[in-house]
Amino acid sequence: MTVARETDPIPDGDRIRRRRLWRRAALLGACGLLLTAPYAAWPQAAPAVTRPAGADGTAADAAVPPGLRRYYQQELVWWPCPDPSFQCSEVTVPLDYAHPDAGDLLLAVARKEATGDGARIGSLVVNPGGPGLSAIDALVGGGADLFSPSVRASYDLVAMDPRGVRYSSPVDCKIDALPPPLEAGRRKSAYSAAFDALDAEFEQRADACARNAGQLLPHVGTLDAARDMDVLRALLGDDSLHYVGVSYGTYLGATYADLFPTRVGRMVLDGVVDPTLDGYRNLLETTAGYQLAWESFAADCAARADCPLGHSVTEIDRGLDTLLGSLDDTPLRQGKDIAVTGYDLVNAIRKALRSADWELLRAALRGVRDGDTTALQQLLGASESPLSNAADAFYAIGCLSSPFDSRFTSAEAEAALPQFLRTSPLFGASDATGLGQCTHWPVPATQPARAVTASGAPPILVVGTTRDPDTPYHWAQSLVRQLSSSRLLTYDGDGHGAYQRGSTCVDSAVDHYLTQGRLPATGTVCT
Repeated sequence: MTVARETDPIPDGDRIRRRRLWRRAALLGACGLLLTAPYAAWPQAAPAVTRPAGADGTAADAAVPPGLRRYYQQELVWWPCPDPSFQCSEVTVPLDYAHPDAGDLLLAVARKEATGDGARIGSLVVNPGGPGLSAIDALVGGGADLFSPSVRASYDLVAMDPRGVRYSSPVDCKIDALPPPLEAGRRKSAYSAAFDALDAEFEQRADACARNAGQLLPHVGTLDAARDMDVLRALLGDDSLHYVGVSYGTYLGATYADLFPTRVGRMVLDGVVDPTLDGYRNLLETTAGYQLAWESFAADCAARADCPLGHSVTEIDRGLDTLLGSLDDTPLRQGKDIAVTGYDLVNAIRKALRSADWELLRAALRGVRDGDTTALQQLLGASESPLSNAADAFYAIGCLSSPFDSRFTSAEAEAALPQFLRTSPLFGASDATGLGQCTHWPVPATQPARAVTASGAPPILVVGTTRDPDTPYHWAQSLVRQLSSSRLLTYDGDGHGAYQRGSTCVDSAVDHYLTQGRLPATGTVCT
């Protein structure tokens, strides 16, 4: 095993800014047969045109079925995005790949052209996760600072919102209400009414989606999104898809690699979703991941003189338990519109563990203890998504894919609650509520749990973080065992995802792979 430590050549200010941008990107998770172009009203001055490499697209596309050739042979027309440092375009894809005459969808694309004067490797397609979050917003919001100068010099950075998401023929169920949270303080013990209420809300959403987006719902799964990425690859003029995916983006990338192994280029999967999981195991193992992350934070906090809840892990757990119980009994009110419950505090803790922002979490806990919600509100607002259809897209995409598809009745979910609470007294209650999220969904799952081999693909770089709460480290280990050719890069650290999160060792390894095709040594562990 190689343990790598390097002197950080990046100025602290730049490194911290990149880390915060990646945090923001990672946290951001009526239909007709032909939907309106998402950028139709945007300025289109002096459009540029990208044509496929040949009459049949790139050399990789000789085997494209005749019914799909028109999609692979279309031309991309680029115009300035609202942020003129980016270019925008749109791609036409079939609603149903099995029946390409059934109608089309329009998918939105944004790119930032390579900055280098030397040889350009190609396009680097990025997806920050979800399901349901906008890759375009993440790329445009993070801009150049999402990648190192060497990567920006070598690649056009490209983001395409998956079908059903934000700018790409979005799923719109025309329902604003989200399922109400189950109060998650440790002292709560009567959950039956809460599970029943959640089940009713899940059913209401499913009915609204079937009524208002029913034509689209069967066709927004990850398999279709992966096929869309291959159309995009061809239109960008690349024989191979170069790709960086985080969180759900790893599931999308692994699906692409399994469908099109010979078209895989340099692929980085960071914060890995294990495709062999079903929805129950996914939720339960994520609960365990958050518990491990909380224990890591508590151990670090206990060693600090300013820790607001105590100076041992036991004291901190006891102090948090008391604080949650107090908030559940009497929400903390500050100002006219702010009332903080135990659930709000648990949700803030979850977000801080995902971003590994322990300093802000300590400040939030100290403030709530002292009756001040300022830091808590900063933490709760740090990852709020501006995407109006993010929840609709989350269910529509997730319920078609086994790791996110969970169909438990309210009675079955409640029966599973004790196991979730044993796994994590802090997070188990709120996580158990997700067990019924797809129970009433009108479309059955189309992508079962199974191993992804991507036989014939070149080596894929898989990055796993040892105390990642959202995607536990052993999921990355599992994917490496499944893939026919891959290399695991381990980050011994905290937070969701590792690239551009502050580890020069991780960043250098990923950058060398993307720019030079050179994998890190087997067994490399970055600290």
